[in-house]
Amino acid sequence: MQVIGVTGLPGSGKSIVARVAKNMDVNIIRMGDVIRDEAIKRNAEIGETAVKLREEYGDYVVAERCVELIKEHSNDENAECELKFIIEGIRSPYEVKIFKKNFKTFKIIAIHSSPKTRFSRLKRRKREDDSSNVAEFKKRDNRELKFGIGNVIATSDYMIVNEGPVWKFKNSIRNILKNEVKKH
Repeated sequence: MQVIGVTGLPGSGKSIVARVAKNMDVNIIRMGDVIRDEAIKRNAEIGETAVKLREEYGDYVVAERCVELIKEHSNDENAECELKFIIEGIRSPYEVKIFKKNFKTFKIIAIHSSPKTRFSRLKRRKREDDSSNVAEFKKRDNRELKFGIGNVIATSDYMIVNEGPVWKFKNSIRNILKNEVKKH
């Protein structure tokens, strides 16, 4: 089983990585979906839920739930071929530790975009947890940085700077994914 993690601050382009991977028949697990689902159950805000989950269950909780999802998927009777997964939204070294423990060939792709570019994207995207307020944007970045995302980015296996045209970004993603698929 091949598992690749994707990390980056909000608006950097993680979801584009997931879309490209999906088009290459790679299964997608979104860490944010685990938190969003929990937020719905709790009738709470997503950011608040992300913090509370880790306070209640420890720093490993979201990663552990993702590992469970991958293992459930790989136990399906349709899973006879070599499975490939992208885990979108890794934020902490604790999560990396869990994934490396469970998947021996685990790699990380980090996506970097400037704050100005990311803020512009988030304003256009208008997802529930996105804000068009600069102060809220900075607050969200700081929360992500407190989770340890900076360390995850710094120790990633691959780094893609996403500041140019989207076609160029997608080509970089495809090249990395093709390279990783060949190895396994």
